[in-house]
Amino acid sequence: MPHPLDSFFAPSSIALIGASRDHEKIPGRLLSMLRKNEFPGRLYPVNPNYGDIDGLKCFPSIADVGQPIDLAIIVIPARAVFGALEQCAAAGVRNAVIISSGFAEEGGDSAAMQQAIVALARKAGMRISGPNAEGFYSEIQRVAATFSPTVDVKPGELRLVATKKRIGIVAQSGGIGFAFYHRARALGIALSYVVSAGNESDLGAGEFFEYMVQDPSTDVILLFLEGIRDVDQFLAAARRAAETGKPVIVTKVGRSGAGERAAASHTASMAGWSAAYDAVFARYGFIISNDLDEAVTIAAVLTTNPLPKGDRVAVLTVSGGAGIWGADTVAMQGLQVPELSTPIQQEIGKLLPSYGSARNPIDVTAQGVTSGGLQNSIDLLAASDEVDAILVVLSLSSETRMPFKEAELKPVISAQHKPIVFYSYTLPSRFARTELAASGVVVLSGLTHVGVALRQIRARAKFALARPAKGDALASRDLSAHLTSAAMSEFDSKSLLRAAGIALAEEALVTEKSALDAAIARAGFPLVMKIQSPDIPHKSEVGGVRVNINTKGEAFIAYQALLDNARKHRPDAAIQGVLVGPMAKKGVEIIIGTMRDATFGPMVMVGLGGITTELFRDVVYRPAPVSAGEAATMLSELKAAPLLRGFRGAAGTDVAALCDLIEQVSLLAARLRHDVAEIELNPVLVHPQGQGVTVVDALVVRKG
Repeated sequence: MPHPLDSFFAPSSIALIGASRDHEKIPGRLLSMLRKNEFPGRLYPVNPNYGDIDGLKCFPSIADVGQPIDLAIIVIPARAVFGALEQCAAAGVRNAVIISSGFAEEGGDSAAMQQAIVALARKAGMRISGPNAEGFYSEIQRVAATFSPTVDVKPGELRLVATKKRIGIVAQSGGIGFAFYHRARALGIALSYVVSAGNESDLGAGEFFEYMVQDPSTDVILLFLEGIRDVDQFLAAARRAAETGKPVIVTKVGRSGAGERAAASHTASMAGWSAAYDAVFARYGFIISNDLDEAVTIAAVLTTNPLPKGDRVAVLTVSGGAGIWGADTVAMQGLQVPELSTPIQQEIGKLLPSYGSARNPIDVTAQGVTSGGLQNSIDLLAASDEVDAILVVLSLSSETRMPFKEAELKPVISAQHKPIVFYSYTLPSRFARTELAASGVVVLSGLTHVGVALRQIRARAKFALARPAKGDALASRDLSAHLTSAAMSEFDSKSLLRAAGIALAEEALVTEKSALDAAIARAGFPLVMKIQSPDIPHKSEVGGVRVNINTKGEAFIAYQALLDNARKHRPDAAIQGVLVGPMAKKGVEIIIGTMRDATFGPMVMVGLGGITTELFRDVVYRPAPVSAGEAATMLSELKAAPLLRGFRGAAGTDVAALCDLIEQVSLLAARLRHDVAEIELNPVLVHPQGQGVTVVDALVVRKG
């Protein structure tokens, strides 16, 4: 079934509004790029100042063309753009790319002009990219709707193509999007599309992303993001990419903003500038890269290799030192470089000179290249069950000699039994790149990036999309009675949690000393007593907590001390009373929290809890709600995960009960997204397996 954006990315006719004969200016370069790339459709230059441009008839206006037009490229002064779009709408133009700048990025009246464009797009049903865009490039359809010099065609230049699989690029920066393409092209990676989203007046990064996900000619997607505007489309595309197994590599910029948050909870204060983005990326298995060359290297590995079945890497080299370096790099990425079994070593040893090494890393030496040892070792390792990936480390600087024969190398690469990655420690020659491209090999020249790529494809191989959480449990519960106060104490917060079905210890709020005896009898010794006030979220900071109380005398003294401390440190605070409850059994301290992100809505966080929460910042985020299964994945990503499994002889903890609690809290955050800004349970004590969890303290922060 045709996609609505097919006519955008593969137009049969293009009108260039503002076309020029001057190839030094952007309007002239746009027309030149379309023609140099041999756009197969019809081209209609539009400019009242010319009768023709470079042999093409030029029209005074879009209305004078008189033919169906799939795409209009607009590059005229900002003040004239809206009128041109109205003419396009009247002429039935289906899509437009506005290259012109001077709109929302300038603010004021210019922003109002962009809003008018949005209204026109909706009214006319025309799809509009930009303004302030660098256009797009469709490699298969030869549509160079951009002025980027990266798509220029030089006479006699032979294109290097090593991959059958293609990458698609969506960028919220035209320059960076085409930079990805430029570097990928230099390595021989084939492309489907690269598109610059511009100001996203109508078409946004999410919708372009969705197109790449459903496009059969796009095998790997690269995203360069500043911020998502069309969130629903983006998330739908992310889920579909995960469901269909299409890898997504993402770079998110804007991570260093010094945004300050006046937060009562640890959850919000610990959230990084882009914690919510990272949470979304983690849910859908995106590969995060913060380096341009690294991202392209990962794309190269994904477009030339299958995913590995394990983490065992064989390092095969012609230089002992380079091989050790390669092995170190792989090991530092958390992958294994196992010593090979005696039978494999004996087989490889037959192929090597006496001074070579059949262990791992395997040094075939320079002589092993000419004797066939290198190729034969690759054949043996590709068929072996002892390794899951092969890293070939060699020198490819020669302009005349090749270490492989295409007839021998191509079959083992095409078989795709396991990843075989090629790294040259000398700068690879054009000759070597071209010769190896014929076998489907991309030559890489950044060792650290290669190591990261191997780690990332291993992580990608293990990724599984979590089942969504079920929200039925809260549907029938009326929680409004527990959301009456603007600020909430621990007592108020726990009342809400209980109403939501979350199991908590029995506690009593004591407002008069005379009621203390009954509360003690109900809770039993040992006791914990805490001051309660919506104005004191962090009770320990004002001496508002007493623990391990074992007698009535201690309880009565503690009661008065708690009240006195609160009045001393916070004389203006509204005191509700003292919360009296049983001391919890020992357990691993975990924090569960939620926060509301402006882009993606409620987020749930888990981490190492207690008073060291902000010190270690060992936390993991996901969009709420999460299922118990996804909660288990979050817990496995914590550095503190061994504490839950049983560390140094300790008993394993009740992780299942903890996962259920995380799911419940996340469902509550999603249900109350319009009323609650933050929820924090800290600490949650996780007891030995089968003994459940205890929520020691809780705080709910209403949305301001």
